Amino acid sequence: MEGSKLPFKKSTCPAEITLKVMSGRWKILIIQELWIGVKRFNQLQRSIQGITHKMLTEQLRELEADGIIHRQVYAEIPPKVEYSLTELGQGLKPILEQMHHWGEGI
Repeated sequence: MEGSKLPFKKSTCPAEITLKVMSGRWKILIIQELWIGVKRFNQLQRSIQGITHKMLTEQLRELEADGIIHRQVYAEIPPKVEYSLTELGQGLKPILEQMHHWGEGI
């Protein structure tokens, strides 16, 4: 593609931003689990085979920082924390469904 002119700046491409937000082995699986509904940390960890406590924590923090998930902390003892998708996170559903359909065709 040498010499081709892209219609956008690579650093500001919306598709690249979307891929960056969803990048990582576990983020799509976390998002899919939260489509079902609100989940607690241990529920997520049990439902995603192979993810470590540390990796789940990191991925949840990144998704929260990107505005994809909401973390609700309840003032209880022991503390109760629930995760859910934000409106922005819900907007990823049709994108991921299309990616799924595309991947089936390979």
